[in-house]
Amino acid sequence: MAINLELPSKFDSTVERTHMAAEHIFRPISRRYDQAEHEYPTELDELGKLAQQSRKQEKRADGEKKAPSADESVNGANMRALISAREMSWGDVGLLLSIPYQGLGNAAIAAVATEEQLERFSGVWAAMAITEPSFGSDSAAVSTTATRDGDDYVINGEKIFVTAGSRADHVVVWATVDRSAGRAAIKSFVVPMTTDGVTVARLEHKLGIKASDTAVVRFENARVPADNLLGSPEVDTKKAFAGVMQTFDNTRPVVAAMAIGLGRASLEELRRILEEAGHPVDYDKPAAAQHASVCEFIRLESDWEASWLHTVRAAWMADNSEPNSAEASMSKAKAGRTVTDITNKAVEVGATAGFSESMLLEKWARDSKILDIFEGTQQIQQLIIARRVLGKSSADLK
Repeated sequence: MAINLELPSKFDSTVERTHMAAEHIFRPISRRYDQAEHEYPTELDELGKLAQQSRKQEKRADGEKKAPSADESVNGANMRALISAREMSWGDVGLLLSIPYQGLGNAAIAAVATEEQLERFSGVWAAMAITEPSFGSDSAAVSTTATRDGDDYVINGEKIFVTAGSRADHVVVWATVDRSAGRAAIKSFVVPMTTDGVTVARLEHKLGIKASDTAVVRFENARVPADNLLGSPEVDTKKAFAGVMQTFDNTRPVVAAMAIGLGRASLEELRRILEEAGHPVDYDKPAAAQHASVCEFIRLESDWEASWLHTVRAAWMADNSEPNSAEASMSKAKAGRTVTDITNKAVEVGATAGFSESMLLEKWARDSKILDIFEGTQQIQQLIIARRVLGKSSADLK
């Protein structure tokens, strides 16, 4: 089965709708919510409702289509999520992360939930709680516990860096059901935020994406029904925790798409600055024969294009049920590194204007840094890629 890098026309409405939201809703309020950290952007309430309705319509439309043949390529929910993230991040990454009912936990539910769970949790807004004070990128080090007690699990632990942790109505929590079984016992649970024993301890003050809330969430004897465990409750030492890790294979390309959208916004602004300074980009001339800043722009743009192609491939593989762990990490690593390069160079070339709040360039430079960190840091992505390329396990290559 071959990938077609030309996006199908069925996504034209998605591009138009999400770009209009980025241009007419996000951009006008971007600076306001950057300066009003932790203030909830109420302008997004209606957008969240529209997004929910749109997803239901798209799901019905996809369900009415005939099943593709064995040699027919599919562009589905993963590609659509990619395009939406790209266009909206052109407007504002923090506001994108604040849209109701589109939390990272929703992606986890979509990745590993049963059909019954997909139906039951279809209307929730779910945050994702993985990282703990005792570890950062090593997701296998989860120490939050989920102890079976009759028909329930009782969850205890503390999670940090929970995006939308104070705004979402549910949270997907990673916890171990058996510490002695190691990573194989790590499962994910859907926990309502109104559950007794669930508290938001504090909100973080951050470098960027200030429109998005980032919370510390504590679980003290928080009791949830056993059927809120996503996927299989069995502890399979052979499969390890591949089930919960599958979430990242879906979300990493989406984070890469966020970086691509923000990178494109910065490239457009950088090009405008160069042209106003009398240095237009001429693709018919060798880069080395043009102004040094133009030469740098062409380099950045080529890296940006490579990031996009990596990301399209990872999402396409997910839609076509092909293992994409390496490709998802490649897209995240390439796009995360590229967007920080682009935004920092744009600030540098923009000089006084780029460094001041008269433009959004300095904000974009701050926002871009998290895109190289969350959903797995640059170093973690490179480690995963090395394992896949060399055929090594996590025990062989640390």
